[in-house]
Amino acid sequence: MSSIKAIAAVSQNGVIGVNGDLPWRIPGELKWFKKITMGSIIVMGRKTWESLPGPLPGRENWVLSKSLHENTNIKVFSSFQKVLHAANGRTVFIIGGGQIYAELISNCDELYITEVHQTIENGDVFFPEFRDKFTCIETLEENKDFTIRKWKKSVKPSNKAAA
Repeated sequence: MSSIKAIAAVSQNGVIGVNGDLPWRIPGELKWFKKITMGSIIVMGRKTWESLPGPLPGRENWVLSKSLHENTNIKVFSSFQKVLHAANGRTVFIIGGGQIYAELISNCDELYITEVHQTIENGDVFFPEFRDKFTCIETLEENKDFTIRKWKKSVKPSNKAAA
């Protein structure tokens, strides 16, 4: 079974995008993103793919879309079930955008969330609420610009009464 993870940089007010782009350029955060996703499958929606300058090197670039066509740079899938089948037990990182996160966050075992120490007033794409379903297990980096935390899916206690 594949390990499903999501990675995102999120402002203090939940913003992840403005007008089809990241609302910030923080070199240390981008370096972290590259390091943790290198060698993995990265899955994104069409809009996220179209916002990139091209495929992210060193990773398999997979796009969830019903309108895009596969080319030499990307694999295109019409459903997340097809992604899971093709991943064949390998690690998959969900990298955006907002609609993809909202649809797939419940499938994730782990989240890597960069909390950007900014409030973005004109944001138009937001990360879904996750704190009620995930537990922070580690702070990976903390500096004046951002804090990176690793979150693990919370295990719900059993409803069975003790016999």
